[in-house]
Amino acid sequence: MDTEGVEAARRWLADQSIHQVRDGWMSEENPDVLLTAGQVAHSWAGDVFAEDLSAADQVRLAFGLLDLLDEYWVTCEIRFADGSGEGPLPADVLWGGYRRRLEAERDVEAVTYSLWVDWFEDHTTSATAFAEVLANDIDRIVAERSEALLRRARRVLECSGPVRWTVKELAYRTAARLPALHSALFLGLRASFHDVYGDLEPAAALALLDQLDLPTTTQHLVALRHVLAAGHSNRHGSPGAWDDAVRSCSGS
Repeated sequence: MDTEGVEAARRWLADQSIHQVRDGWMSEENPDVLLTAGQVAHSWAGDVFAEDLSAADQVRLAFGLLDLLDEYWVTCEIRFADGSGEGPLPADVLWGGYRRRLEAERDVEAVTYSLWVDWFEDHTTSATAFAEVLANDIDRIVAERSEALLRRARRVLECSGPVRWTVKELAYRTAARLPALHSALFLGLRASFHDVYGDLEPAAALALLDQLDLPTTTQHLVALRHVLAAGHSNRHGSPGAWDDAVRSCSGS
């Protein structure tokens, strides 16, 4: 967590007459009404990008607000600002903010959910987003193997199902060289098959899956191998294929 950024966000909220109290948040205008972090995010996060600050400082303030509130909606406002007429946001600050949080020890569900449903599902942004949070660094991650870099890689792989196969295949194959990433890579492959917008090439995905050193008890490992071998690329494009595979594997 960026402590300095959190305190800057706390001061900014105080300037909006919003203060943290023991069980939530309070507005000076309605001191008897307890607000949730989500309500604060929905009501005030977007105002960050109307502040008389440089675009880079607006992004830094927004990330401080994200760290303080831990609410997905803050990431939505960041995305809206990037796609607005005033955008795009400075890429180094935007993606540096994502990378630092993906490397942090604390839970980052709001960040990974943002990547998954916003940046990765949108094919106009998925290639850039995937490159910025993983693909550009995958060789260094595999070489250095630091805990922070591995945390980032695992988190991105697990939510990368919607990224197009042609965009992620090289990073997937590079990640396969490091056993510490095999479980996350399996989850990425599984999501690539199951997600509504998931994408994979069955033969290439099967070849990659066969390289992974996974426990034989890994849930859905055999079923995933079965559907890929049958040439299915997405569960939703092949209705019944997954259920048939699960039944077949259960009966074997």
